[in-house]
Amino acid sequence: MAVEPGIAGDQAGGAGDAESGGTRAFGRSRACFEELITTLADPEGGRLTHARMEEQLTALSRELVRTLHQDSLDLRTAREQRRSPVTGSDRVRRGIVEPGHDRGLATVFGEVTVTRMAYRRRGVPNLYPADAVLNLPVVKHSHGLARLAAVEAPRGSFEEAAAAITRATGARAGKRQLEQLAIAVAAGVDAYYAAHRPAPAASDVLLVMSYDGKGIVMRPGALREATAKAAARAGRKLATRLSPGEKNGRKRMAELGCVYDCAPVPRTAADIIARPARNPGQPRPARAAPAAAGKWLTSSITSDIPAVIAAGFAEADRRDPARER
Repeated sequence: MAVEPGIAGDQAGGAGDAESGGTRAFGRSRACFEELITTLADPEGGRLTHARMEEQLTALSRELVRTLHQDSLDLRTAREQRRSPVTGSDRVRRGIVEPGHDRGLATVFGEVTVTRMAYRRRGVPNLYPADAVLNLPVVKHSHGLARLAAVEAPRGSFEEAAAAITRATGARAGKRQLEQLAIAVAAGVDAYYAAHRPAPAASDVLLVMSYDGKGIVMRPGALREATAKAAARAGRKLATRLSPGEKNGRKRMAELGCVYDCAPVPRTAADIIARPARNPGQPRPARAAPAAAGKWLTSSITSDIPAVIAAGFAEADRRDPARER
């Protein structure tokens, strides 16, 4: 990808030259901002309704932020310094350096291009130290889009999640890409909780365990063996659809477990059965409700109930080995 002339020499000059060159790197962003101002100042813009102006500003501001992001990445490219031979996790040194390697990155602002140096050696994959500095994902979609996919995917279908992300950011992601992002995020849940285990609380704080299950409609090939046999024996009352209440042989239980700390909030009889208020229009002051802290969650659609409960008890024993809470 081409980089604006004059930026590559920033490192050779003094601090003032570098600052000036860094400022010049955002010429496209300035032009984009001026275009936005020109659009708003146009007399024809005075005829726009509020809703139409809002739509126009949304599109123009997204492009402005995307351009700022791209200019910032290009400035990083110009300032990237050649390193000494780089050794990868495979313990192979790569001494050949080749600039100008591009990769696309889909972000919440739109798609940008990252250009960086490649460290090469025949017969082994290239290394890109700049990717590690930026903490770039292996896939094309940014961590911001992956976070949105993790938030939106559980709320409904992947098509609905894609539509929600497009409404919020303007970025378009296909159903398959969202599925892959959601799977990748879910794969890190166990590692996240393993690295963020809450510390044991004081002895006067309750340690609470809660378990539940939720039936999820599955494809026939994903049913447990016993459920699949029951489904094979069951007869359908209607040929084209299920009759009301007919769900046997179609679901698999997702087991859920939660362990958390909770400071006791004692209640009195007056909290449960209080005298009628003298002034019905004046609400009684609300008492503080118990608040959960240090939550640890687990869920599985592959493990059975005993395994999930055992995992919850293992976490509780870690926090309270003597089982005093």
